[in-house]
Amino acid sequence: MKIENRFLKYVSFDTQSSETSETAPTTSKQIEFADFLAEEMRILGMKDVERNEYGIVYGTIPANVEEEGETIGFISHMDTSPDASGKDVKPQIIRDYDGGIIKLNNTMNLDPEENPELKTLIHHDLITTDGTTLLGADDKAGIAIIMTMAEYLFRHPTFLHHDISIAFTPDEEVGRGVINFDIDRFGADYAYTVDGGPIEEYSFENFNAYKATVSIKGKSYHPGDAKNKMINALTLGRDFDILLGDVNRPEHTEGHDGFYHLHNMEGDVSNATLSYIIREHSKEKMEELLAHMNDAAAYINNKYGDEYIKIETVKQYENMKDIIAKRPEIVTQVSDAMIDIGLSPVIAPIRGGTDGAMLSAKGLPTPNLGTGGYNYHGPYEYASLTSMKKGVELLLAIIRNSRK
Repeated sequence: MKIENRFLKYVSFDTQSSETSETAPTTSKQIEFADFLAEEMRILGMKDVERNEYGIVYGTIPANVEEEGETIGFISHMDTSPDASGKDVKPQIIRDYDGGIIKLNNTMNLDPEENPELKTLIHHDLITTDGTTLLGADDKAGIAIIMTMAEYLFRHPTFLHHDISIAFTPDEEVGRGVINFDIDRFGADYAYTVDGGPIEEYSFENFNAYKATVSIKGKSYHPGDAKNKMINALTLGRDFDILLGDVNRPEHTEGHDGFYHLHNMEGDVSNATLSYIIREHSKEKMEELLAHMNDAAAYINNKYGDEYIKIETVKQYENMKDIIAKRPEIVTQVSDAMIDIGLSPVIAPIRGGTDGAMLSAKGLPTPNLGTGGYNYHGPYEYASLTSMKKGVELLLAIIRNSRK
């Protein structure tokens, strides 16, 4: 099957995960897609295919060589972001992109001046949304690349390789993709997530990640009789956020810069809650960000003479850089493979996390590869079919190099 047809089929499944669900997977509709993939894997010829109770799909491409060697793994996630609908996706295909403005609908466009990466994709075949949903390239482009690679191997038995482990996970977008992942069941010595952006980029470091819940209590009085009595929890929340400063915000940072991201604020005069995610590549700088939050709370509490603000932090995932540094050859292997197929490798720190971060922390070194997708999590998402085809070449080159 052509990768284009495979990808279009995959994005027809609505697999949005949920931040609030306590089940695994967080939405039952992910199971439908998982079962579809498991059946496709069996048809291709994979062995030990299983969709387990948590919605994780495992399979193996058996070795066709007698020599011993390490098992390489490839992983992508099935869910799409809760940030935008993934239901009834209507993809639009632009053949031989000419570098101009792409019309999504009557009111929405992809403009190269606002999306400069489009200028690097002239003559590519692109797939966009119609502006009403996300596309789902994150991460169905990755799944399409892996499955097309697998199909190639089964159709070309003279391409020699050791065992190759495949897995597709649910709930990556809500940080729960590999909570129930069985590394022993997977059976790989090392792996790659195929879950990035530009196809020439690869990553072996990501943010250290925390979330923080800031609980604020106030004192409510009738506003006509509130002087020197009322303490407005919403106002305290505003003051707290201002104390964090404007520099360390997502909209002002890039590269290795960390940030505070206030993504939800709710409440009233008596009680308010601010929800943050906190990101930083350096553990030392992360400690500084957390300490600054505590200092801001202490300042306001001292000012008003009571503990009006409390902060609860939860660690979400760690930077995988230190773990992968113990296996430098699996990074070099990617760079060499890119050069082999005519790409200019670019090392890019992940400004987020992948399943690979948690898997690396659990003992399975797992760098991340690109998919050719852009503008994830919203209606401006699009993907390069040309890059996705190159992604298949890249996986094959990595497999080939792994035997050297």
